[in-house]
Amino acid sequence: MSKLVRLLFLAVLFFVITNCGTTKKNTNSTPSSTSLKPKIEIEEEPYVGVSKNERKNYFPATNKETKWVDSIYKTMSIDEKIGQLFMVAAYSNKDEAHFKDIDKLITENKIGGVIFFQGGPSRQIKLTNRFQAKSKIPLFIGIDAEWGLSMRLDSTYKYPWNMTLGAIRDLKLIEKVGKNMAEDTKRIGAQFNFAPVLDINTNPLNPIIGNRSFGEDKKNVTNHAIALMQGTQSNGIFATGKHFPGHGDTATDSHHTLPQINFSKNRLDVVELYPYKRMFDEGLVSVMVAHLAVPSLEVRENYPSSISYNVVTNLLQEELGFEGLIFTDALNMKGASNFKKPGEIDLEAFKAGNDILLFPENVPLASEKICTALENGEISESRLEKSVKKILRYKYKSGLNHYSPISLDNLANDLNAPEKNALQYELYENAITLLKNKHELVPIEDLSDKIAYVKLGDDSGTTFLNTLKKYTNVTEVSHEKLDSLLIKLKPFSTVIIGYHKSDKAWKKHDFSETELQYIQEIAKHKHVILDVFAKPYTLMAIKDFSEIESVVLSYQNSDIAQEVSAELLFGAVAAKGKLPVTINDKFPVDFGLSSKTIDRLGFCAPENVGMDSNKLKQIDAVVKKAIDGKMTPGAQILVARKGKVIFQKSYGYHTYDKKVKVQNSDIYDVASVSKIVGTLPNVMQLYDKCEFGLDTKLGEVLPDFKNSNKASITFKELLSHYARFQAWEPFYKATLDIDKCPSVDYYSTTLRKDFTLPVNKDLYALKSINDTIISHIVKSKLLDKKEYKYSDFTFIILKEYLEKETGKTLEELANTNFFSKLGMNNTMYNPWKRVDITTIPPTEDDTYFRNARVQGYVHDMTAAMQGGVAGHAGVFSNSIDLAKMMQMYLNKGTYNDVQFFSPETFDTFNTCYFCNEGNRRALGFDKPQLGKEGPTCGCVSKSSFGHTGFTGTMVWADPETEILYIFLSNRTFPDSNAVNKLSKENIREDIQKIIQEAIIK
Repeated sequence: MSKLVRLLFLAVLFFVITNCGTTKKNTNSTPSSTSLKPKIEIEEEPYVGVSKNERKNYFPATNKETKWVDSIYKTMSIDEKIGQLFMVAAYSNKDEAHFKDIDKLITENKIGGVIFFQGGPSRQIKLTNRFQAKSKIPLFIGIDAEWGLSMRLDSTYKYPWNMTLGAIRDLKLIEKVGKNMAEDTKRIGAQFNFAPVLDINTNPLNPIIGNRSFGEDKKNVTNHAIALMQGTQSNGIFATGKHFPGHGDTATDSHHTLPQINFSKNRLDVVELYPYKRMFDEGLVSVMVAHLAVPSLEVRENYPSSISYNVVTNLLQEELGFEGLIFTDALNMKGASNFKKPGEIDLEAFKAGNDILLFPENVPLASEKICTALENGEISESRLEKSVKKILRYKYKSGLNHYSPISLDNLANDLNAPEKNALQYELYENAITLLKNKHELVPIEDLSDKIAYVKLGDDSGTTFLNTLKKYTNVTEVSHEKLDSLLIKLKPFSTVIIGYHKSDKAWKKHDFSETELQYIQEIAKHKHVILDVFAKPYTLMAIKDFSEIESVVLSYQNSDIAQEVSAELLFGAVAAKGKLPVTINDKFPVDFGLSSKTIDRLGFCAPENVGMDSNKLKQIDAVVKKAIDGKMTPGAQILVARKGKVIFQKSYGYHTYDKKVKVQNSDIYDVASVSKIVGTLPNVMQLYDKCEFGLDTKLGEVLPDFKNSNKASITFKELLSHYARFQAWEPFYKATLDIDKCPSVDYYSTTLRKDFTLPVNKDLYALKSINDTIISHIVKSKLLDKKEYKYSDFTFIILKEYLEKETGKTLEELANTNFFSKLGMNNTMYNPWKRVDITTIPPTEDDTYFRNARVQGYVHDMTAAMQGGVAGHAGVFSNSIDLAKMMQMYLNKGTYNDVQFFSPETFDTFNTCYFCNEGNRRALGFDKPQLGKEGPTCGCVSKSSFGHTGFTGTMVWADPETEILYIFLSNRTFPDSNAVNKLSKENIREDIQKIIQEAIIK
């Protein structure tokens, strides 16, 4: 067709449509549902693609293919040719009798294919190999796996529903989904995945399509379907567009009855057929024809489209020019089987123009009917040849001409590869949709707000809540009655309402009237963020959004959806999704707000940041070795890269009696890690404010040291452990009585006026004892020569400096300046005052000082004598909180959009000033070893930094790889004087080595 002729044709067609087009009312819909339905503009110019002759042939026939097809066809009997038309249903979760029935159909009726339904992947592969071995001509294997194999098979990966994918605007991600699903389909030995769904879901009450559709906008649906198809077919699996001519605007289910599509041909052409035309231009291999009554296409009343010659041949093949394989929808569905009996329906479907008859109920009878029709001339041999050769051509194209059995080796890992989780994170980061955000409540910026979480719905919200808690204190408030709930919520300023419904596609997602009342009443009194983990249409039940300040649509209730949604609420990721369907006038299709990000830690799969999940799994074995070898009863480990936590796991128990399992939320005594968590950042802030310089001398800032042998020690020397201090002094020994018990001169078993420093449960030290410790340090001897000597004296002195300089206690400084602003709500001194003691692993059964179990009180004896708050020890924390501090360091002084100190200050403190003299230390930070001995695996960069702790702790960060690593344990339990096997066996270092080796790029 020339360009001029085409333009004239379009002009005439446009005139006809705009002046004569009418749309019949869908009599299937109730008046209330009609008002909910999106407005369809049918007067627009219909899609006009390339002509059939101009259409690119994506699967051209080769000489070898034609030769193979012809050679096979010539050898086939009539029964074998007819048999190729049938694709029967098989279930790998059924018994041997069912399998033998399929065997019989293969050997006696020569069927051409099998579509698998419920079962498991390894069982299905075994059956596929069995069935293929029995078939003279290799079988087509198909599976209806719209959101991945998990739609049908256990132990397989589940991708998001199409409706969720419809919210994503990055089509490259949809193509990746297609590629991944194709890889899974190929792995189980199938050639067809009956996807994508091309139905445009313009009816919110559609009972069978709904989440299976990409949405209500034909162009959005088509773009997503093309991307999914291209990903699928580029990876060697044939895609099938369905359900032709369009099942999106019905209120009935063709599985149970015959839906009516009462639209004009014009409307169908403009809306329902639009995606098919474009898909054909892009090389769609096959189409599935639905069981629908479409009066504008088939004049016979209640005549299913799947057996209509007008639909299958005249429209699909002749008018639209489709030359690929044509499947019926399952012939056991009531939309078809209610119309004609088994055998008869198959014959009619073939006569209508279908190539493959899906899920026939009686293959022998259907074969006989078709054979009889051939004999009496009702069907021509050329008609049979057309379909059979088409089937054979695609069997050749799929590689079935060289079929080999499917291997079971490594099947579970192949089908659940960690890269799939990485893609899932990307998908939800791009899908979750922010619909309302009054006063920019999302992201939550002020971490000091009192936040409550209220769970609605009948499914779990545990992952969501646990992730929320990783950012700040979020309290779950249970509810039985509305009045009591409102009373419980009084102390809170913000309430996050999570609506969690089953992630099973066929479950109802509707709010109950009680739940709707809860939402409205809470919103009247509190700042509310409503986060809906359900299909978009769920929100239609909320008639008034005026009181609800923020609304987030998370689409599904999977763990990753919950995790990413919590990230969005706290700004670790931005909102990007757009509505695939209309909710109401204020939330129309394609609507979605953006939100800003805050530089906070997020969460993802290792592969998202260039790490290998399988390699990181080796950490488990190293920790097991440590626990089995009684090097520590338990541990917490966290790994993050590029601002994303990729590994967070707890192991073992609090003690060797194995009564209390370690949880990620438990807090450990981090020992000397306290130096760079509680004390050092405050020192850096003062440096940043020019309160001292690196050459400032100790005697200049602390009067007690002015006339001492330490007066001329500079801050550079002090912070580099290069000040000639003694390594350690057991101050506690001087406070014991003759029986080696705490002397009554220094300690009291009750809190009294002069005994106010908590040392352990029912033990308080004399409040002046700190002055005694400082006095002793002032008078202590220096080492004879200048050499690197790690000493607690440094940070004990720095605490004195900070408190005298600021007039505030170290605890107050750490909490106010850092812990609260970083969201380190589980980091504190003296946790026995604030948290349940059972969430704190004990550090020792002390038999030499306190003569009691030490749990919730600092293990370090000097720090204990100082009331649990010391410059060198005293901090308790967990892995996620410490990761926030270390990420702030990696960011060179920023986190949570707060600038704590300048990048220049960080660089100053992360510099090793005496490396040339054999001292590896930076200012406060430990650094990698200069020789063989040191704190790291020896495989991190020289710019990396961190610290270790006596109780078996380690924090480390590497600016070059952007990796941070946290290791927490209570290796000192039950006896800190025992050999430090954790250190001798290089457990922390071996884990760090695994982390480095896990870097892919």
